[in-house]
Amino acid sequence: MFYLIVNFLSIFVFLGIAFLFSNDKHGVKWSRIAIVVALQLVLGWFFMKFSIGQDIVKGAADGFNWIVQAANTGIAFALPDWLQPTTGNPNFVTSALLPMLLVVPLFDILTYIGVLPWVVKWIGRGLSFVTGQPRFEAFFSIEMMFLGNTEVLAVSGAQLNAMSARRNYTLALMSMSCVTAAILGAYTSMVPGQYVMAAVPLNILGAIIISSILNPVDVEPEDDVIVSIHEEGEEREPFFSFLGDSILNAGRLILIITATVIAFVALAGLIDKLFGLTGLSWLTLGNIFGVVLFPFAWLLGFNPDQAFQIAQLMGTKLVTNEFVVMGQITKDIMAGTGLFSNAHASAVLTVFLTSFANFSTVGMILGAFKGLVSKEKSDYIAAHVPQMLLAGILVSLLSAAVAGLFVW
Repeated sequence: MFYLIVNFLSIFVFLGIAFLFSNDKHGVKWSRIAIVVALQLVLGWFFMKFSIGQDIVKGAADGFNWIVQAANTGIAFALPDWLQPTTGNPNFVTSALLPMLLVVPLFDILTYIGVLPWVVKWIGRGLSFVTGQPRFEAFFSIEMMFLGNTEVLAVSGAQLNAMSARRNYTLALMSMSCVTAAILGAYTSMVPGQYVMAAVPLNILGAIIISSILNPVDVEPEDDVIVSIHEEGEEREPFFSFLGDSILNAGRLILIITATVIAFVALAGLIDKLFGLTGLSWLTLGNIFGVVLFPFAWLLGFNPDQAFQIAQLMGTKLVTNEFVVMGQITKDIMAGTGLFSNAHASAVLTVFLTSFANFSTVGMILGAFKGLVSKEKSDYIAAHVPQMLLAGILVSLLSAAVAGLFVW
């Protein structure tokens, strides 16, 4: 009972940390945030306790995965070896980036014919009413749930350019907490699938909550609009010319993201090598983050020994990625042995791992914005990288706390 109470109180601790680092403490709308937190708790209960909730999310993920499978036919034609990774984990470029060559043109086509702006308008209006967010930011959270951070940014170029740097930054904060539908299948083969599927909507609501505290933005009604790629009455660009430009833009964006991610991951590796010169084998970025995260792992409802083990795994995930940690724990967590003989540990760690919140994702997001918006806007986002990483950590912790409440 003690650790259950601590787990519940952790939710308020994570919200308090976000408030401590807020860009505008007076602008935080606590009544709206309370509504979304309550909704997150209800959904946590629904997805953790009822299989129908998990089936709903899985059905949506399968729909997006169907699109990705179609993209793989093109990849298989040009680069067949890339679809058969030798590492045992999905090829990052193949699974997360190359599908953009289909996804981006597909969504651009839907924008060209007016379907996507109509969907964004009405779904965004409904979500905006509930969450208090502007319409596009509200719909962005749904798109991001399965489409992925760079993919959803790539299909929103016109909207991003019409929005202020600060609103773009809200999207950057939210983008730290998503996944891609194509990767969900890999996740569920390594850790308990029911917790993976529950993590997806919990992360989206968490992203809305944390970004609304860290970067509250007031948008005037006249600015809360959905941008079309052509003005009313303007003659449209010929379809195939438009499609060709869309494909080229997607390819350019993939190159920018790939280069940025390689640089960020390499930089983290270089820092670890420099630490290694001290002769202290335990001195790594992963372990440093593990120590920092220890009190937060304890808050999630674990005794000190379990909390330290969980914190080390969380730190490794932030410095590398979720696949590295899933590979380390898959045998024990699937068998329910060791640390994971406790179902609470399985639920909490799985939900924490099910996101792209790590150093390389920062590089992906910066690369995406550099390829889509003006230098002024991308520089504004780059100036807030530490807060972006904080947002990803807090969303993962908040989602894990909510999920953990209902699994003991």
